[in-house]
Amino acid sequence: MEKIRVLELFGGIGAIRKALINLKLDYELVDYVENDKNCVKSYNALYSENYQVKDIRDYKALDIKVDLLMHGSPCQDFSRIGEKRGGAKESKTRSSLLFETIRVIDEMKIKPKWVIWENVKGVLDKNMRASFFHYLEEMERLGYENKYEILNAMDFGIPQKRERIFVISCLEENNFSFKNLRKRKTRPLKEFLEEDVSDIYTVRQPSILSYLSDKPRNKNFKGRLQVIKDFAYTISTKQVRVPNSGIIDIGGGKFRYLTERECLRLMGFEDKDINILEKTHPRRKNCTSSILYKQAGNSIVVDALEAIINEIVKQEK
Repeated sequence: MEKIRVLELFGGIGAIRKALINLKLDYELVDYVENDKNCVKSYNALYSENYQVKDIRDYKALDIKVDLLMHGSPCQDFSRIGEKRGGAKESKTRSSLLFETIRVIDEMKIKPKWVIWENVKGVLDKNMRASFFHYLEEMERLGYENKYEILNAMDFGIPQKRERIFVISCLEENNFSFKNLRKRKTRPLKEFLEEDVSDIYTVRQPSILSYLSDKPRNKNFKGRLQVIKDFAYTISTKQVRVPNSGIIDIGGGKFRYLTERECLRLMGFEDKDINILEKTHPRRKNCTSSILYKQAGNSIVVDALEAIINEIVKQEK
């Protein structure tokens, strides 16, 4: 592939595009599909585009050659902290939208050579795996050979214990190897943390504070809570309400949430990108940004995608 032609479905804020830019690869974006207006606004600002909101259910495949299709379909119904409604094809849950990707590929006159799908590892849970293997079967029906593995962001230099399943599908023979992915030593967490953090990030939620001090634990707090030391835990979309990534001990019996900038850094975005996002979605005075937290939590770790794309390019060469 001299120039990689890319189609982004469920594109979010463009983690795959950020990875391509970081790798300095020659690429062409065929199309971008996303139904969250704030994500579309962020994507346009980050990459100087002018895309409109699109619903994947209404999307018609373009008659254009595509080398790589990336789709990070909604994970809420597969998540272990969600309602676990699953993603069966006819269930009409948000997670079932992954089968819209199958429809799009089926409609394409020239099918993409490579397809990447990322989601939570909960898709392999006993009550969820039927949808996962149905997806693999559908890809096989379309002529693809699939390989999948759970990857941890910490193996790619990011101090965030974020485990996600990646499925790499190749039309016909698939020589992709997860064993060949370039791993990197986890960088120190302090490189990702801000200094002089505003008081608005101090934890004041009574259920969280009592959870930290009560024995037995306070049952009013329904999330998972860890005090961050060497690495953060999985960044979610509602960092202040349910800080699954953990909280930071700032001394004196006080704790703080990760900031939006820290969360985006821990997803592989640079400060120049975050400056654009903060300008695009300005905070209200003395408030955190639910928009930026959500966009960080729903994104894909850029560094993991870089390793995957590198391996795909090697196979093509």
